[in-house]
Amino acid sequence: MLQHVIGVFTEPKKEWEAVRDTQCSLIECYVKHVLLLAAIPPVCAFIGATKVGWTIGEKSFHLTAASTLPMASGFYLFSLLAIYIVGRSIHWMASTFDAEVSIEKSVLIATQIVTPLFLSGVIALVPIPWLIMLVGMTAMGYTVYQMYIGIPIVLNIEPEKGFILASGVLTVGLVTMVGIIATTVILWGMGLGPQYA
Repeated sequence: MLQHVIGVFTEPKKEWEAVRDTQCSLIECYVKHVLLLAAIPPVCAFIGATKVGWTIGEKSFHLTAASTLPMASGFYLFSLLAIYIVGRSIHWMASTFDAEVSIEKSVLIATQIVTPLFLSGVIALVPIPWLIMLVGMTAMGYTVYQMYIGIPIVLNIEPEKGFILASGVLTVGLVTMVGIIATTVILWGMGLGPQYA
């Protein structure tokens, strides 16, 4: 796993070739790749919010563990679901471009794409809003870059077709993210939001 994570940043094209050659079942893909990576942001956010505390301006506050744990757990479960949704969309759209790809490989592609975002979740250990935003935007940019270079390599399609397919996947990813945010707002409105310690 560590070699895979380092490869995402040092040799992304070579890492995408490794993804192309990897074979695993859907459960193996989740166990070997998704479960651990998806846990990084919620675990770090939980620790940052409950132990370190947020500082905005001159005001500092902590959240209670009881109110933060359900949010972190929900975020983790939504992340696992989002990976599957994006993987399913890659599987569905690939047939339009005459690319043969299994649902397992599609989930692996989706995981590879969002790896920089998952890793950027480490910054939530130090809950400083402007720093989280800066790191998050950088990770988002690298995630988009990963997607545009990786999809043509794994699916063995021309770069032009890969660009169109990656744009579709980006759209699905953004819609999924907006859905998660909307669900969060609804849950907070129902009284399931954070509480200050």
